[in-house]
Amino acid sequence: MRPSLVGLMVGLVLGLAGAFGGFDAFLLVAVLGAVGFLVGQVVEGRIDLSSYLSGSGGRR
Repeated sequence: MRPSLVGLMVGLVLGLAGAFGGFDAFLLVAVLGAVGFLVGQVVEGRIDLSSYLSGSGGRR
């Protein structure tokens, strides 16, 4: 899917949330969209979290 189409869809969803749910719903949709984007980037392998999720916990 092209980035411009994804941006259009996100804008439409945020606009609908703002129009029908108010500012609180707008913020909730925006935050959950950002979380979903980050999860998608991790699943695709573009973001590597292995250094944060190591079993040692930073202790030696």
